[in-house]
Amino acid sequence: MPPPNLPTLRWGVIATGMISSWFVKDLVLDRPDAKAHHTIEAIGSSSQEKGQTFAQEYCPHESTTIYGSYEEVYTDPSVDIVYIGTPHAFHLRNCLDAIAHGKHVLCEKAFTLNASQAREVFAAAKDRGVFVMEAMWIRFHPLTRALQVKIHEDNVIGRVQRVFCDFSLDMDIDSLPDDSRLKNPALGAGSLLDIGIYSLTWALLAADPNVGGKAHVPGILASQKLSNGADVATAAILGYPSGIQAIVTSSLSFATAPQFCRIEGTEGFIIVQGPGTSAPERFTVHLKTPSGDTAAEGITFSFNKPGMGFYWEADAVAVDISEGRIENDIMPWAETIRVLEILDEIRRQGGARYDCD
Repeated sequence: MPPPNLPTLRWGVIATGMISSWFVKDLVLDRPDAKAHHTIEAIGSSSQEKGQTFAQEYCPHESTTIYGSYEEVYTDPSVDIVYIGTPHAFHLRNCLDAIAHGKHVLCEKAFTLNASQAREVFAAAKDRGVFVMEAMWIRFHPLTRALQVKIHEDNVIGRVQRVFCDFSLDMDIDSLPDDSRLKNPALGAGSLLDIGIYSLTWALLAADPNVGGKAHVPGILASQKLSNGADVATAAILGYPSGIQAIVTSSLSFATAPQFCRIEGTEGFIIVQGPGTSAPERFTVHLKTPSGDTAAEGITFSFNKPGMGFYWEADAVAVDISEGRIENDIMPWAETIRVLEILDEIRRQGGARYDCD
């Protein structure tokens, strides 16, 4: 059991889809290394019946109030923070409504549909003095920190030269209903905001040592394959003044291999692996030999975890709030805006549009 003197954060969860189920299951895990206590105080759904079914399956031992609306979660005095797991297109409204009621917010990626909407949310949070963060959970994974140390502090592969990262799923888009969040542009559909944001995140983490600080804005060359206005495939090249190139791709037509990211340097390369680009488990460092060849057998660093790993970001949020901060230094507001600006430019070049653009 974790020590009793940790901060406690009381959560309200809106939406009862897959991402919310993963988050809630992780919050209620018993972890000896937990940095905070988490309780699920309220769940808001489109119906109380759906909410009850969700709670019984994913947090059956919590004393959770079930609401048939999101508004009731925002107004519940027992809720400190709202976790937003709705489709991208609803994030702006959900964030603003929660903030207006004085609630802290953890909102799933992509945080909003574009950078302009994100600025609106952060301005509202600043005015109200509440904590807000985009839930890009892989940034809080111990693997991510270890990888950044190896690349940018230990310089194990020398100077980074190229990064390749892909996140693709075989979704059989044609078979999905027109109102699917992966197919309907009104819901922020397409591969880029749903999964391509992970490819971009890994590329930024590998190519830029200042992520979370004064990070660089790379040049962008992008192309998209569109279907009914939504991107079913995206490819982008990020170019840095240093000469580093990062190639990021996403698709809804073919599943990514477990070796989803390759980082090349002057002294070797690193492969990041896992069952998905959003589920890293290990990375392997391959160094050049004295003869100049790259060793086929590398050194692997593995990271086991209970559950999915969403609790690392939740712990960080709890600590920040307990210490009076309104943004996190690993995923600060400026980084969310930078990522969205890059996504905006990729869509501008590729052709995917949303009504809010």
